[in-house]
Amino acid sequence: MITTQQLIAKYGKPTESGSAYLTTIKLPYPMRLAWDLNTTVKTIRCHKLVAQKLLDIFDDILRYYGHDKIRELGIDLYGGCFNFRKMRGGSDWSRHSWGVAIDLDPERNQLKETKKTARFARPEYKPMIEIFYKHGFVSLGIEKNYDWMHFEIRD
Repeated sequence: MITTQQLIAKYGKPTESGSAYLTTIKLPYPMRLAWDLNTTVKTIRCHKLVAQKLLDIFDDILRYYGHDKIRELGIDLYGGCFNFRKMRGGSDWSRHSWGVAIDLDPERNQLKETKKTARFARPEYKPMIEIFYKHGFVSLGIEKNYDWMHFEIRD
């Protein structure tokens, strides 16, 4: 997993606006805002150095699952990407401060959940997680058995 020092060296120091390093990408399928299912998310702001990787991830997810299955499984429940803040309960910067992490379906993959209860720990999500890994992202669920909603750049 990437350290804060490595993040700063490669992606720069995080800033509140992120204007120097963020870009907006158009998603290949609409997502729903996790806390307001009536709000459609068509674009997300992320670090310009991970933008193509995220586009490739979501293209591959769409190819593998198709629109209907993505919605049925809640893979389209967007929990956030860029959010300038410290880690929950810590003093280090959250990976979201760079826009190099994304959360999906946070309600059913909460921070302290383990593989016993997290939705993304189920077999039907294994291909999705493999797609993230294929494109250079890791799952905190797989790596640390908590925060199954969270996927971040590996290096």
